[in-house]
Amino acid sequence: MSWTLQGKKALITGGTKGIGLAIAREFLESGAEVLVVARNTKTIQGKVKNSANLFTHEGDLSNPDFRNRLTQKIYENWGRLDILVNNVGTNLRKKFTDYTDAEIRQLFETNLFSMVQLTHLCHTLLKKSGHASVINIASVAGMVDVQSGPPYGMTKAAIIQLTKHLAAEWSADHIRVNAISPWYIETPLAQPVLSQQDRLEKIISRTPMGRVGKPEEVASLAAYLAMDKSSYITGQNIAVDGGFSVKGL
Repeated sequence: MSWTLQGKKALITGGTKGIGLAIAREFLESGAEVLVVARNTKTIQGKVKNSANLFTHEGDLSNPDFRNRLTQKIYENWGRLDILVNNVGTNLRKKFTDYTDAEIRQLFETNLFSMVQLTHLCHTLLKKSGHASVINIASVAGMVDVQSGPPYGMTKAAIIQLTKHLAAEWSADHIRVNAISPWYIETPLAQPVLSQQDRLEKIISRTPMGRVGKPEEVASLAAYLAMDKSSYITGQNIAVDGGFSVKGL
């Protein structure tokens, strides 16, 4: 087992910016063939090396019909899937009583239900790999309150729990399932919070390493979990948080 993803076929959802883009870059540099799915994939062009191994597919993952078409495309073109990275997600930061029912449903559909059905649809493809890895991008918001809005935290907590269930259930099919829970990372999704000086100071004060994270620091862990080098790791939720989740006083 070597430190490479050579020959691996990977699907990354929401891979055109932030953490998803960093994972796509890391996978490509490690030798994988990568299919990036997002509403607008044009923005990824020119941002990656080894682009000969990059494939893109545009669409809305919150649409069940699109998810079915996507998995059919993978069946036809690859016939198997070695790596699934469920990264797509969004957020609306409000107090719980300020959300409308429609907003809550939108967050659940985008962050949770879309990845649940896509993962379900990909099972046979992953099983054909013989040594597949599913990597779910969760959040420390699924572990503790970080003032990011209850619906977001609820969806991420559900993803962490699903990770544990599938790790146990799918191990017989040689499919490993792990979650990564980032703290605040320098991404477009986090920018509205990080641009507020008082919030940024509060975040840094609660982070033992004294800074926010970089997308590449999440991507490096994703690459390791995708490699056969991590073949005995499954069912884990690993925080990439500069020590935030273990800090008390």
